[in-house]
Amino acid sequence: MIAIGSDHAGYEMKLAIIEHLKKRGEQFEDFGCYSNESVDYPEYGKKVAHAVASGEYEKGILICGTGIGISITANKVKGIRAALCGDCFSAEATRLHNDANILALGARAIGTGLAEKIVDTFLDTEFSGDERHARRIRMMEED
Repeated sequence: MIAIGSDHAGYEMKLAIIEHLKKRGEQFEDFGCYSNESVDYPEYGKKVAHAVASGEYEKGILICGTGIGISITANKVKGIRAALCGDCFSAEATRLHNDANILALGARAIGTGLAEKIVDTFLDTEFSGDERHARRIRMMEED
């Protein structure tokens, strides 16, 4: 199950990604926002991050104008590894090496077609499980 959320700047892209998830047959929940009226991205970043951190959702997708603020917000939640990706190589690498559990996208930085390909790559790539990567993830999570 996928948790998805956006701010107003990412709202239109979120709608397109939701349609894409439906075509893929993915189960998801939309955590907002629900229009392109101005909102504060941390509210939605936190909602999705807590949903993923709780274990109720396997992965998350967050979208704001740049993807930066919403990914910073999500990464404040213990157990979250949110990665801002603007290309498929980064989406694949962050799953293989970092076992990222939230994908962040910048709606003002990339187009919807590329965003859909990045989502596919992120969702279809499994963590490599290599000991060196697992060790580094443990190191990231230490205080």
